[in-house]
Amino acid sequence: MSLAAAAWPGGRVNTLLLHRLAQPLVFALCLLPFLWLVLQAATNGLGANPQEALIRSTGDWALRFVCITLAVTPLRVVAGLPAVARWRRMLGLFAFFYAGVHLLSYAVFDMGLDAAEMVQDIIKRPFILVGTLTFLLLLPLAATSFNRAVRWLGAQRWQRLHRLVYLAALTMLLHFFWMRAGKSDFAEVAVYAVLVACLLAWRLWRAVRQRVVA
Repeated sequence: MSLAAAAWPGGRVNTLLLHRLAQPLVFALCLLPFLWLVLQAATNGLGANPQEALIRSTGDWALRFVCITLAVTPLRVVAGLPAVARWRRMLGLFAFFYAGVHLLSYAVFDMGLDAAEMVQDIIKRPFILVGTLTFLLLLPLAATSFNRAVRWLGAQRWQRLHRLVYLAALTMLLHFFWMRAGKSDFAEVAVYAVLVACLLAWRLWRAVRQRVVA
């Protein structure tokens, strides 16, 4: 990085983001919500219904990490922070991790790991079906997040596959909406809906602009 690039605020931030300690620090921060939930569960700090609190909290964090992952490209392009791109894979894997813990918590605490009952529940309740679909959408993205998968699939096919994250963000938002609809609590849903809409609309605008310019 040149001295001129490092002189403006974005350049200084990039310098900090490229520090060798930055990546392990970001990893630790991403893992912190899970460790906090484990600590709260171990000390009976999750309230009167700890199982529900664990299921909902891990689902919330999965949605947050999807939003954070989607924010990487706008931050790189608009804010002039190319260094954040190096964390996109890790952030996406944490979204999958929290979604997996969310699904596992539901399977263990709500269904008692009864596969037949889980299938019946998925068929009977649409929001469970949408939540399961979201996890299945994230699964191939996590499975192909390593460099060898890019070489095996080819860059274009890999990019097309990883656009599934846009659909996953929408189905996750729908799942979240149905979860909160039972309590008529839509304030937080609206915040995430606006955020996801802005992140996807920016990508659409950028794609249209690039085609017009080309």
